[in-house]
Amino acid sequence: MIRPLRVLVADERGRPAAAPGLARWLVRVAPARAHGTVNIAMVSDARVRALNLRYRGVDGATDVLSFPVESYPRTQRSGRKERPSSPRSPAASPLLGDIVIARGVARRQAREARHSEQTELRVLALHGLLHLIGYDHERDGGRMRRVEQRLRRKGRLREGLIERAGRAAPKPGRSDERRRGRRARNR
Repeated sequence: MIRPLRVLVADERGRPAAAPGLARWLVRVAPARAHGTVNIAMVSDARVRALNLRYRGVDGATDVLSFPVESYPRTQRSGRKERPSSPRSPAASPLLGDIVIARGVARRQAREARHSEQTELRVLALHGLLHLIGYDHERDGGRMRRVEQRLRRKGRLREGLIERAGRAAPKPGRSDERRRGRRARNR
């Protein structure tokens, strides 16, 4: 049985995070192939910086990181994928992956884009979800950009992260994404 998308939003300690309507909005605009549970963690810029350094080799905070479940390292004994602990009941939807959003970076980007923080969180969550289901704008010849564009129109977003990043100067270290056996996908 294919289970619908389920989105959980929490802070870095696993407590429900203040992001009114984000989970409901993402479920509504998600592409049909997005099934399972997505965890969105709203964390400090310092935490994202540490994750960015550990998994991408980039020493700096970024706005959003995605950790698709297939990118979790396998244990040597069982061959099963290992991931940070999170409570899941046996009846829960299979885990699609985790999206980590830097709250401070999102707040600053919202001000720069002249829209609400809620809108910025939607932009980042949509971008992260597309990475979780396999899109990669650095390698797919514009496919992710087109899908993001279609879904952001459906969700009434003025611009997407790929469009915005295309106007900005490239970030240092962007081409060096693979580190320590696990890949975090970033804008």
